Order: sequence, then C-alpha cells, then structure tokens
Amino acid sequence: MNRELLMLIDAISREKNVERDVVQAAVEAALAQATKKLYKGDVDIRVAVDRDTGDYETFRRWLVVPDEAGLQNPDAEELLMDARERVPGIQVGEYIEEPVESVPIGRIGAMAAKQVILQKIRDAERETLLSDFLSRGEKIFSGTVKRMDKGDLIIESGRVEGRLKRSEMIPKENLRIGDRVRAVILEIDPTLRSAPIILSRAAPEFMIELFRQEVPEIEQGLLEIKSCARDPGSRAKIAVLSHDKRIDPIGTCVGVRGSRVNAVSNELAGERIDIVLWSEDPAQFVIGALAPANVQSIVVDEEKHAMDVVVDEENLAIAIGRGGQNVRLASELTGWKINIMDAAESAQKQAEETAALRKLFMEKLDVDEEIADILVAEGFSSLEEVAYVPLQEMLAIESLDEDTVNELRARAKDALLTMEIAREEGVEELSQDLRDIEGLTAETIAKLAEHGVHTRDDLADLAVDELTAITGQSEEEAKALIMKAREHWFAGQQ
Repeated sequence: MNRELLMLIDAISREKNVERDVVQAAVEAALAQATKKLYKGDVDIRVAVDRDTGDYETFRRWLVVPDEAGLQNPDAEELLMDARERVPGIQVGEYIEEPVESVPIGRIGAMAAKQVILQKIRDAERETLLSDFLSRGEKIFSGTVKRMDKGDLIIESGRVEGRLKRSEMIPKENLRIGDRVRAVILEIDPTLRSAPIILSRAAPEFMIELFRQEVPEIEQGLLEIKSCARDPGSRAKIAVLSHDKRIDPIGTCVGVRGSRVNAVSNELAGERIDIVLWSEDPAQFVIGALAPANVQSIVVDEEKHAMDVVVDEENLAIAIGRGGQNVRLASELTGWKINIMDAAESAQKQAEETAALRKLFMEKLDVDEEIADILVAEGFSSLEEVAYVPLQEMLAIESLDEDTVNELRARAKDALLTMEIAREEGVEELSQDLRDIEGLTAETIAKLAEHGVHTRDDLADLAVDELTAITGQSEEEAKALIMKAREHWFAGQQ
C-alpha cells in the first residue's frame, strides 16, 4: 500500500503539472486531518511521509507558549515550565511531539481528506499558472468574459482569470458573457482565491499601454508618454515627448489619417483623445493642455502650485469645457491647479492683490503709497523679499537711492522679527487641550494662533470652510480635525 501511495503521488504530480513535494504535502495534510477526527479536542497532528519508501509516521504535538500568556488551547499548547520538565532546554515557539498510532491508508477515502488533497492541488496548480502568466511580463490582459461575480466581471485568458471590478469599467459600456475584453493589470491580490488579477479599463495606465502597442516608436524609446488624464468613456488627454528631433510626437501618435489614435479610441468606447506636447516649462505645458482654447496670458504661483490662466470671452467656455471637463483634465495632466478667468476677472484679482500688497508695505515698512507702489511695480511680493533679496538687485532700482534701500531692508527685517515674536506668543497662548489633539502639526498650530483659535472649543466651533481657509487643508482633513475637537462634547452627552 505504501508503494501504491508513492505511485499515486507521482501520477497526480504529472497529471496536474504540480511539484511532487506539493502533492506529498497535501497527502500529509489529509492524513493529519483524518487522524484529528479520532480526538475530541482541537489537537494538532503532524504526519511525515518518507519520500523514498512511502512509510509514514504520525505525531501529536503541542506548541510551547510563555508561562504568563496562559493556555488558550490546552489540547495543542504547553506552558514553558511544564514543557521543560519533559524536554530540557526547549524554547517558546517550538513543539513537543509525541508519536501516536497512524491512520491506515484505507481510511483516507473519507470525503474531508479527499477535499484537502484536491484543494491543495488546485491551489498549487493556480499558483503555477499565475506564475507562468506573470513571468511573461504582459501588462494588458486579453480574455473572454466568463461570468459575473457580485457586479464584477471575471475575465478568462487561457486557464488564468482576472477580475474587472465595476468601478474599473468604462461607464455605459455593456459587456456580456462571451465578449472579448482587454484591460490593464493593476495589481495581484493573492487573498482572492478566484481571479486574483485585478484589472482596469478606466485607469490612465490602460490608455498608455494601448498607445504603447499601437505606436512602435514608444516601445523603441523614441517617444515617451509623460502623463495621462482620463474621463473614462468621454474624453482624455495625454502628454507626449519626442527623444528624437526628427520625429513629430503628436503626428506619430495620431498616425496616418488618424489610424493609431482611432484604434485606441475605439477600444475605449469612442473616448475622445487630445494629444498634447509635453514641455519642461510648466506654463507652456498648461497652455498646450488647455487646447483647443487660446490663452491670452498666464500667471504662475509656484508657492501654491497654481496658475491663473486668462482667456477671452469667446474661449472661456472652451477652456472650461462641459461641466469643467477640459480644465479638470488639463489640471490632472499637468499636476497644476488651474484657475480660468477672463480679462476683467484677472484685472480685478490683480488689483485686489496689488492693493493688499501696497497696504502690507505701507503698514509694516511705514512708507508712503509712492514707495509701496515702486516695490510692487518692481515685483516684490513679500516682506521676506524686501529684507533678503540680494542688495545689488535693490540698488539697481532707479527710483531708490542707497540710503532708502538700506532703510527699507532694515525695516523689513524688524517687521519680520516683530511678527515672529507675536506668532510665538500667540502659540504660547494655545491651551494644552488644543495642543493634545492628534493630527495637529506645528505649522497648523501656528496658523490657528494667527487667526485667534486658542482653545479646543475655538477649533470645534469652526465650520469646515473656515478651517480650510485658515490652514489650507482639504475638506476631508478639516472635517476630521473638527470632529476630533468636538469629541469631548459627545463624551459629555454620553
């Protein structure tokens, strides 16, 4: 019988294309499970099958646990002090084993034991198939819709299955069982026993891979897709760069009579694609990303990582797009926050900023409007710039003599020092219960102090939009911070 067991292991290994050791481990697990049925408690059984003769031994074992932990499962655990009476020198985490009678081979026909063997083999077979598929390095998964699973589509390619979640499908796309489908591989989730390959047709990566297949120059390294932004099924923008001056990146991606871009668009349910030339100059990149709108002027605010883009009234609707789609995609593509405005709005905003800056210089530097306007006109936008810009740059201003320049720099430094002392004093006034709120950074604390928020209740009384205006946080972060500040209110009610 033992020899027949070895023959069976070899046969299953060849038939299922699974390592012999995996099949043998499954048999050992099946024997152990069958043996456990002879005991009432939750015992731990180990079976060892000899790889050469087929003979096997069965052991009952106990895990050695720390004395202070106590026994969670007395049938399969042993305290360290008791274990060392039986096996001197044994350590926590090791096992004490005791030989027990082995279950005869003939009783392995029990359904539970068979299920263990078959399941182990199926798992090993699935892992082998998955490893073979992933070793090919394919990024696009091509297969057939096999079935529905809780709203997700299970796509089969050969004997490998992928999962296309509802959230990763193209909106309004109607896929049915039997349809051929392509999708990009997002990740591998080994916790999913069925269809562990997570797919997407809505991710920007899918469009990038489709262009990689359609445009050989990308695979050759002559062209590069720098970024991609999508509104799946509706519209998309991609930014391309040529590493060869002889190649037109946009024309190459479009193809003869639009053949290449149309092939990608057809795969994506007719999604309209704008191909944009990538530029190292952020302003130039944003101008290209907003096409087909024509830009009049652009103001870059690197500190806020934002741009004010001015367009004429005729191009305003085009620049914004239906439902804000064009400007939203351009913002995602470039990574910059884009504010679209017409000339009148731009002039009004610039006037307001100039007035605020003029007021700042007049108050903090104690100068008249004429000097303040000179500083504004020369591009100074903060007290720090007045105080620390290279001296030669300020001396180059024709309207200011050397004495005036030195006096302005000294006053700016004094004003900054005074503001810093006031800020520190304001922070010191903060109550300890406000400081103790989890998630408050030193920078946030300073901003709260500047706006008169000194206690936990002060913070709790703020509205979400008020806090975002003070700290610059997102709405979600501000909401979470306010709820933490209000926790003591609810605790008092309870």
